[in-house]
Amino acid sequence: MKAKQLFYYKGRQGDLIIEMVLWQLPEPLLGSFHRFKYRLFCGERDACHVRYDNETGKGDHVHFANTEQAYRFINPKQLVVDFWADVARLTAWRFL
Repeated sequence: MKAKQLFYYKGRQGDLIIEMVLWQLPEPLLGSFHRFKYRLFCGERDACHVRYDNETGKGDHVHFANTEQAYRFINPKQLVVDFWADVARLTAWRFL
């Protein structure tokens, strides 16, 4: 099995860019226990406000404001819920 893109979204809200991409992999990345690779981003052209990703060797983690911390990946649905919650918290957006 080759890597398969499961989801892609890119949109704007004013100056903010939202981009989300999720792949399913044949094997877990180094540092992750699951077979997903992802990058969920909220920011501006030259600034990251929120980013969830799991680059090879670094494992699952989240960048929020100016901090970086480990992220406990449960499943893709929870990943998206957690991302939108952080975007809402940082930007004071309210999502229904």
